[in-house]
Amino acid sequence: MADTAMETGTGAAAMKVSDEVAIQITDMNKWYGDFHVLRDINLTVYQGERIVICGPSGSGKSTLIRCINRLEEHQKGQIVVDGIELSNDLKNIDKIRSEVGMVFQHFNLFPHLTILENCTLAPIWVRKTPRKEAEERAMHFLTKVKIPEQADKYPGQLSGGQQQRVAIARSLCMMPRIMLFDEPTSALDPEMIKEVLDTMIELAEEGMTMLVVTHEMGFAQAVANRVIFMDQGQIVEQNEPREFFNNPQSDRTKLFLSQILGH
Repeated sequence: MADTAMETGTGAAAMKVSDEVAIQITDMNKWYGDFHVLRDINLTVYQGERIVICGPSGSGKSTLIRCINRLEEHQKGQIVVDGIELSNDLKNIDKIRSEVGMVFQHFNLFPHLTILENCTLAPIWVRKTPRKEAEERAMHFLTKVKIPEQADKYPGQLSGGQQQRVAIARSLCMMPRIMLFDEPTSALDPEMIKEVLDTMIELAEEGMTMLVVTHEMGFAQAVANRVIFMDQGQIVEQNEPREFFNNPQSDRTKLFLSQILGH
């Protein structure tokens, strides 16, 4: 892929995608016992690319991105992240996890720590960042997600949308090269979804490599370079957003879009 600016649909300016490979997945398979949850997954993600993964419940979307930082273990095939192959080598797993941020459906914040402490814990312990520097960085990212005034509060004192923005800031404090989002808005009330999506759109506009599992198709149209549709553990279809939504090729994709978009 040439190092060219690619249009990302409505709302976002054209953003550069590098020809440097961020993630390479080759013939990857995963089973839970006899259940074949991921089948022959092949995917190349370039630095700066923003990919939205959608599909019906149980199609393997979350499992796929959880395999990228070894929260789930694949049994066959190869995953290479930032030039490092994911294997049973704990050193490699740690290296990859320090470069890959993850935001979950349920915010996974430590309830007994303040927002600032939640954001500084990993940089201090994992990256050995001096406390003062870690706190300055945390305040920078809390400002970026527009909640610096919540730094001394505890997660239970914040709304769901605010907690999810803290979770995003916490991931950014590790200075990752890649961000994974696993249905980041599905546990939120409708009025809180926009504030989280706005935060993610800003992140996309700064060129962060992102893989996002979501049903928010407006977000996909606004910032994705590519939309991937999964069903029954396989990548059924992938395309740039305009083509994906206006001209789906697979009957399964057409059915999914008709259900989710209501036409």
